[in-house]
Amino acid sequence: MRVACVGECMVELSERPDGTLSRGFGGDTLNTALYLARLGVAVDYVTALGDDPWSDEMAEAWGREGIGLSQVRRLPGRMPGLYIIRTDAAGERSFHYWRDSAAARDLLAGPGGAAARAALEGYDVVYLSGISLSLYGEAGRAALAETLARLRARGGRVAFDTNYRPRGWPDREAARAVFRTAMAQADLIFASVEDLDWLYGEAGEAEALRHRGRAEIVLKDSSARAPVARVLHGEAETRVPAEPVARVVDTTAAGDSFAAGYLAARLAGLDPAAAAAAAHRLAGAVIGHRGAVIPPDAMPALPFRVPGASA
Repeated sequence: MRVACVGECMVELSERPDGTLSRGFGGDTLNTALYLARLGVAVDYVTALGDDPWSDEMAEAWGREGIGLSQVRRLPGRMPGLYIIRTDAAGERSFHYWRDSAAARDLLAGPGGAAARAALEGYDVVYLSGISLSLYGEAGRAALAETLARLRARGGRVAFDTNYRPRGWPDREAARAVFRTAMAQADLIFASVEDLDWLYGEAGEAEALRHRGRAEIVLKDSSARAPVARVLHGEAETRVPAEPVARVVDTTAAGDSFAAGYLAARLAGLDPAAAAAAAHRLAGAVIGHRGAVIPPDAMPALPFRVPGASA
């Protein structure tokens, strides 16, 4: 099984308590791709970078993690976006972006855009998020929707995470319409209660659950100390709580790593409830460390092995 994660990686500046900044790289679907690779999934990252030193560093780092680079477009004269993370005393983070001219926005545009879309049709699973969809504009999203329809027609699957950042959209109504279309196309939906509430208010949960029976839905509620995932698969529904985490350091990439753990576990043959438990375990390890990417030796042992992965 070959997985494509579609989206954007940016230069990340993380503010420390003393006000100094440390530099790294980050992006929601990139984080998911990285954890999928660490869990043994054959995964490519589908994005566009520039020809600058930071783009070079990104691609080299992804390759070292085992992420496939064949679908990374390099656009001359362009650069990646940038964002700063501020984390409060409770471990909650806020994001501040400079990304309007980022190379990733033109992944689906220009002469190379058709080749990028055609390549996506060859994957078994395509994973994307609400942030991914905020990059491309109406024409780009329409072209991507046609591509995903062709992928599904030949038996491929689409996984969609409702990761929503208001600043990526001209207004809430535009985002609502795009998310409705994306959920209607998805075979696996990762939906957080927080995202749905921001987008749809009291009707948010119903927006996701209208796809029950057609799509596999993982509805995540992180409002309590121990997050709960409601997993809906066919007519079955299971509530899977996370084990409490002793110390939350930074919640960055909690949802991204959860998605990676769940998807990897399902590809390995675990049932939805067991996959959610494994995903909680990975996310619990991630939020115990600062930043989106934890050290390789901090990866928790999970109860599965992806077919075809090296021992």
